[in-house]
Amino acid sequence: MFNFIVNGNKAYAKEDKILITFLREDLNLISVKNGCSEGACGTCMVLVDGDAKKACVLKTSKLVNKSILTVEGLTDREKDVYAFMQAGAVQCGFCTPGMVISAKGLIDKVENPTEDDIKNALKNNICRCTGYVKIIEAVKLAAKFLRENTEVPKCGCKGLVGENLNRIDAVDKVLGIAEYADDMRTDGLIYGGAVRTKYPRALVKSIDVSEAKKLQGVYVVITADELPGNQKVGHIIKDWDVLIPRGKITHCIGDAIVLIAAQTQEILEKAKSLVKIDFEELTPVTCPEDALKGDAPLIHASGNILATENLVFGNADKCIKNSKYVITNKYSTPFTEHAFLETETAVAEPDGNDGIIIYCADQGIYQTRKECAEALGIDQSKVRVISKIVGGGFGGKLALIPGIQQLHIKPYSQVRQPKEHLENLLIH
Repeated sequence: MFNFIVNGNKAYAKEDKILITFLREDLNLISVKNGCSEGACGTCMVLVDGDAKKACVLKTSKLVNKSILTVEGLTDREKDVYAFMQAGAVQCGFCTPGMVISAKGLIDKVENPTEDDIKNALKNNICRCTGYVKIIEAVKLAAKFLRENTEVPKCGCKGLVGENLNRIDAVDKVLGIAEYADDMRTDGLIYGGAVRTKYPRALVKSIDVSEAKKLQGVYVVITADELPGNQKVGHIIKDWDVLIPRGKITHCIGDAIVLIAAQTQEILEKAKSLVKIDFEELTPVTCPEDALKGDAPLIHASGNILATENLVFGNADKCIKNSKYVITNKYSTPFTEHAFLETETAVAEPDGNDGIIIYCADQGIYQTRKECAEALGIDQSKVRVISKIVGGGFGGKLALIPGIQQLHIKPYSQVRQPKEHLENLLIH
């Protein structure tokens, strides 16, 4: 047993585990956000004896007799002062509690920090939305309010042109109580996850799930053969496999092949490791140029070209011929990752006898509803999708969040009992 102090109270960890897991799962301190689990993003920042540290890289065994502070442990005065909304520093809010902790760690030591001091204190906190300018201003304001012992001005916007209007959810996001999908807690929660291919292009020669099914604590194991609805889904063209079946070829790294539901995350990960898949690795198609070659393998049965569009406006050749100067060059743009910090997850639970409610961070709930219903082989009226607070998105959460993409990013999604609904819930 490992004992330490959390927000002024004695805490005990019965086993050695990652601090973020202990804080979120054992103590339900949801301000400590899980953005990467590998010490990269800073959304899980806490103070350990006054120093800002990442909770996802600390073990409880290394914290004996130490004092840990999360946003929940701030005083009422500090919660007011660090409400970043005065500077307009709150957008999706997923990174904000971690920013607050790093700011407090700095201001507790330097009452009048310079901009360089603030940048240095926040160097381990990633924000995808704001560009940091307003965040730096927010830290300066917080330091000023504390240093001069002045009250934080309240927003009294009347809706007039030019007035500042604070986000209505800003305070909840700053204090870490705004509920993202991974913050939801419900009785009887179990865990669902996917076994995925590590090859961008490979033939699935065989799938053996027998050992995973025997593992104590595993409720159900599903392959493409057990899918009750459509094998393929998609917004415009239905070319996205819910699960890659035996005898078919994967399209990208992370394509799902097997879905598993288990009592705990640890059992889930063990079950996934027991699944045996025989792959025949094939040469991948890695760029549009290669995909357009005559001998290129077909990514989809319909070919490698999604659509061909010809746009004509005026006589371009004549305009170029009559131009005083003509510059010819080749321009290209890189692939861009949306890079939102909130990992994609969903909580699904039965709704009546044959319906399902899905809670997720979703920018397209109606498309999610449609495609989940298609994958399950049920009417859309039986599926309800509720979007929780969205921790960033930038278009990246327009796809089927509580399913294919989601399980690709998050090591597990959360699915609620009873067990007789698992076959349906796991499709999500």
